[in-house]
Amino acid sequence: TSVHLLNSVGIQPDFLLARSVVDIDLKRREKIATFCGLNTEDIISAPDVDIIYKVPISFEKQNLSKKILKKLNLKPLKRNLFDWKKMVARAQNDKKEVKVGLVGKYFTTGDYTLEDSYISVIEALKHASWANSLKPRLFWFDSEGIEKNGLADLKKMDAIVVPGGFGSRGVEGIIKAIKFAREKKIPFLGLCFGLQLASVEFARNICSLSGAHTTEIEPKTPNPIVDVMSEQEKVLLHRDYGGTMRLGRWKCKIKKGTLAYKSYQNENITERHRHRYEFNNKYRRLLEEAG
Repeated sequence: TSVHLLNSVGIQPDFLLARSVVDIDLKRREKIATFCGLNTEDIISAPDVDIIYKVPISFEKQNLSKKILKKLNLKPLKRNLFDWKKMVARAQNDKKEVKVGLVGKYFTTGDYTLEDSYISVIEALKHASWANSLKPRLFWFDSEGIEKNGLADLKKMDAIVVPGGFGSRGVEGIIKAIKFAREKKIPFLGLCFGLQLASVEFARNICSLSGAHTTEIEPKTPNPIVDVMSEQEKVLLHRDYGGTMRLGRWKCKIKKGTLAYKSYQNENITERHRHRYEFNNKYRRLLEEAG
């Protein structure tokens, strides 16, 4: 039906990737090819796989890249999927588990957990685990649920991650989770908004800065630990939010002797930036002196 609809607007596909639960046998390839006006070898089987990184391996077994290059009259390239296959094998064979709790506010809608809200973070955690010969088990903690039900389930986690986000909903639950990770010495990673709220938590509970907050959530906070970037202040005064984020690579100097330096093995790096708020450097010395 899909090929018929394409034909009706003058498009004839070169390949058909046939999704199925299991691999498609020759008989069914031939039947699909006949009814779709394609050659049998242009019907590519795309069966279910238990790990998404097996998909390129499955396609390469059927010489898909070679066939595409041939259609484009381009020379075939030398293939080497050794490292890729090694990564997939490691992902399947690792036995020792690591439990990682993700605390966020975009996980739940009704009775459903929306894992894809943080798909890039999830995949990064998987790769980080595999690189350390660990099998990741991810658990979802809705920050609003933490506000209502407490932190008991976080005790079972080997690590806690707070990813990015916007808005005031569930913020106090996130701050509670960050405090819990710090006090219980559970490895913690704060990304973007997660890092900003880690600074807020530290300012409140270690530096005794009452009412410390980010001006994104509490514009009248007496201690704006996270504040709007100076170049954005005039724009936001007029509530002109369009195109006000600082986007793209941003230079960062990492202090030697820190975990960040150990991770990067470099003092000067560039990292992706996507926000209009950042840590307020007026508080830097105070927070550094407090540890």
